[in-house]
Amino acid sequence: MKADLAETFQPTSAKAPTQRSSWLRPKYLLFAFIASMYTYVLWHNESFLINRADPEWLHIAPFKWLLLPHGLAAGCALFLAPFQFSERLRHRFAKLHRVMGRFYVGGCLVGAPIGIFIQNFNTVHLYHNDPVEFSLTIASVFQAGIWMFCTLMALAFILQRKVQLHRQWMTRSFACAIIFLEVRFVQGVFNLDFKYIEIIVWSCVAAAVPLADLVLHIQETLRTRAATAKTTRAVVQVG
Repeated sequence: MKADLAETFQPTSAKAPTQRSSWLRPKYLLFAFIASMYTYVLWHNESFLINRADPEWLHIAPFKWLLLPHGLAAGCALFLAPFQFSERLRHRFAKLHRVMGRFYVGGCLVGAPIGIFIQNFNTVHLYHNDPVEFSLTIASVFQAGIWMFCTLMALAFILQRKVQLHRQWMTRSFACAIIFLEVRFVQGVFNLDFKYIEIIVWSCVAAAVPLADLVLHIQETLRTRAATAKTTRAVVQVG
């Protein structure tokens, strides 16, 4: 009887810490932080979309018809990207995962080039080739170029059914996509003047891929440790 009770309660006590710790996985913490950036930027930077009296409408009036396809395409990519990293969605709804992936690629390839054009329009027509705006135009070229390159690499590898390499390049692609959020989040949270915008933008562009690789490295390290610990426990139980 005691043995039966021990077998009954042992799995529950063993599983409890695992269930609790699963909510504290680095992946979830990272995406929670990214979600906070989404929320902040939507509230502080994009709220003019639902407020016709916002002075931002005067600023975007000259290129508003370019901003519409850019915003829809890039916004679609930003919205869909986090779902592409869901293992449950990928396993249970593989077709939906592929469809959203196609929309993500399309959003990137449409939104990124239009973003360059809009920034260049600002530089030439609104700011009359201001040096800072010209620097931001070059930064937008780099950002869009790296984003499209990483996205196309991810697409190429999944077409070759090289899933692991596809995931790695999708991580890099997403890191480039959220530069849009990072710049506005950093500037707003730290209340930095526009004179710092050039430093913020270039820093975010330069750090995107290295940070993605750091995340990949940490993920692989944690996965290796978990596999090693599991093997060790199996050996001890057998012994």
